Amino acid sequence: MTDLQASLIAIGGAIVVGVFSYNKWQEYKTRKTVERAFSDDQHDVLMQPERPSGARIEPGFGEALGARASATATDDADLAPAAGAAFTDTPHMEHVQTAPAAPATPARAEDSHPSHHHYPDLPVDQLIDCAIPLQLETPMRGDRVLPVIQRLRHVGNKPVHFIGLADDGRWESVAHGRLYSMLQAGVQLANRVTALNEIEYSEFVARLRQVADELNAECDVPDMGRVVAIARGLHQFVNEYGAQLSVSVQSNRAPWQIGTLLAALERQGFDLRPDGRLVMPDGDGGVLFSISTNVNQASETTTSRLTLLLDVALVAAARDGYGAMIACAKSLAARLDGTVVDDSNQPLSEATLAEIATQVQAFYADMESSEIPAGSTRAQRLFA
Repeated sequence: MTDLQASLIAIGGAIVVGVFSYNKWQEYKTRKTVERAFSDDQHDVLMQPERPSGARIEPGFGEALGARASATATDDADLAPAAGAAFTDTPHMEHVQTAPAAPATPARAEDSHPSHHHYPDLPVDQLIDCAIPLQLETPMRGDRVLPVIQRLRHVGNKPVHFIGLADDGRWESVAHGRLYSMLQAGVQLANRVTALNEIEYSEFVARLRQVADELNAECDVPDMGRVVAIARGLHQFVNEYGAQLSVSVQSNRAPWQIGTLLAALERQGFDLRPDGRLVMPDGDGGVLFSISTNVNQASETTTSRLTLLLDVALVAAARDGYGAMIACAKSLAARLDGTVVDDSNQPLSEATLAEIATQVQAFYADMESSEIPAGSTRAQRLFA
């Protein structure tokens, strides 16, 4: 073996050892980053044990996306985690912020519900979005910015939004005729279906860099591993608090005629929406709860059961969606000669209904302490 061959073998071996060592070091750094971000001692509300997600919940109380806990006289509903098991600390913004803070914080909250006016209501919300600042080389008008950013609206099933730092020092939705010195792009970290994953995040970053190039901007992209880990934690929160409550009215005699029933529901205040849902409006364009006739085929002309459904996280506590739903169920039962029952067809006693009402209030308090109050803009985005 010549000296040249020996040297090449030695160099090759050194390269292999170097690459292996580098890969191990990168794995170690990534693992440590995630461990620091989501260590148990932080008590992060977004990192509670995940409940399995599932399809739309059928009649029953206390079901949080697949975790059934029927509310009968003997089986109390379990809407919220056991005391002290979750929401022991209010999660601060840094728990889920995934980008360096910009010079100013989005502050123009205009929530339609007065009790939630202190929560951000801008399209980019650093609690539920991965927010990335884009520093513009020179101030730029919205007329120039809008055509570029409008090409990036979604990655996967996650919406992407932009806000701009205007010349008056306030963050706002990018608009024509306004001058901006900085932008923020935000991709939603989770929804009821999935968490932001590696493929979606990679697509977001690649397309955002194209936007930055067109606008002569610089963007500082956060580490993928940390962003994805935070997204999964937020999705666990959505699973845990995506509770839906249902109660049914069962006919005491013959089945009801659908035509007669729909007329009665209209008199009760229900609206038929374009998507076919029958809903009880909240008076401000929203929905308190919905109702189903449990008829699956157009050929069916009768039904003996009505099911009312409340999506708890989407209705503000002040609106008392649960109380309104129970009052409506009782009124329908009296008008139609029926009985208010659970999903097992067992009559619901006043004591059981009162116990569930107490648990609903605890559920609302938990969401409030998490800074994602029921019915708020944040909740609407996460749970819609």
